[in-house]
Amino acid sequence: MLQFIEIDNAHLLVAVNYILPVLLPFVLSMFIGPRLIAVLRAMKAGQPIREASKGVLAPEHSSKVGTPTMGGMMIISLILLATLLCADLTNPRIHCILLVTCVTAFLGFLDDYAKITKKTTDGVSGWFKIGLQFLAAAGCAVYLYISVPTLTNLYIPFYGYLNIGVFFIPLALLVIIGASNAVNLTDGLDGLASGCMIIVSLFYLLVLPQVLTPVMLGVASACAGFLWFNCHPARVFMGDTGSLALGGLLGTVAVCSATPFLLVIIGGVFVAEACSVMIQVAWFKYTRKKYGEGRRFFLMAPIHHHFEKKGWSETHVCVRFWLITLLLSLLGCAIFIADQASLI
Repeated sequence: MLQFIEIDNAHLLVAVNYILPVLLPFVLSMFIGPRLIAVLRAMKAGQPIREASKGVLAPEHSSKVGTPTMGGMMIISLILLATLLCADLTNPRIHCILLVTCVTAFLGFLDDYAKITKKTTDGVSGWFKIGLQFLAAAGCAVYLYISVPTLTNLYIPFYGYLNIGVFFIPLALLVIIGASNAVNLTDGLDGLASGCMIIVSLFYLLVLPQVLTPVMLGVASACAGFLWFNCHPARVFMGDTGSLALGGLLGTVAVCSATPFLLVIIGGVFVAEACSVMIQVAWFKYTRKKYGEGRRFFLMAPIHHHFEKKGWSETHVCVRFWLITLLLSLLGCAIFIADQASLI
């Protein structure tokens, strides 16, 4: 009888560890969200909008001037709360997720604060951003390489598993820093980044080790709670506080699950957003050198603004990018499941 009760209690504990990160962040968002928005408005923590000299956006973007930013504080706080309550805090993977999330959230806060105080879209320097991201990612990569050596055996879509040894460290650096900045670049329209993060997080649950499940459930729930206030027309923006941290967390989860190459498929929209900026900058520099004047490859970058310039409404861009993320997530999971079946 006692043994039966112990098993029941164990099952109950597992259920709570899965159910709590689903419910807690969303429910608390409903309570915290309106109060946080009111506080940010009172502090005049409004989002600066890109100046006309740096590319004219659709006319409706002018109405966004002054919308409170730094709403990412709520997202990240609730993710951390769910992780601390429900995840295995003795696991090195969780240590790394907490480290990268906190460092990138702090970096994003500094960037948002600089933009608000200077009333421009220019925050902290790019070198400072990369430097702090590099330190967090490097610490995470080395720690994982030492404490969880099996992570060097990476899953490669359509191939299987390949042990890359010490090359795991530079790859982890690239994935964490790249993902952090990719989600940051995606955060340019109401609900775009948060909606894509919900979809990616939910589908990533299908490929994650069990220890990371509470974290991604918390991410999906916290982003859903934030989207309640961030859907068009947004009452609050997540700012770099949220986007840099969410991207850093996502990249770290990919590294901690040995699936960074799968993230390229499931997180394809984030990859496309980042690549569009790199292509735009490279093409501008190349044409300026060759023709004496810089030319643009896209009408505007990141690519979501290109489609706005093409006449898509903000809502159309967001919903269509969500649908593309859904399709890519289905594709990534289908490839993963098929590869696992072939290895049996």
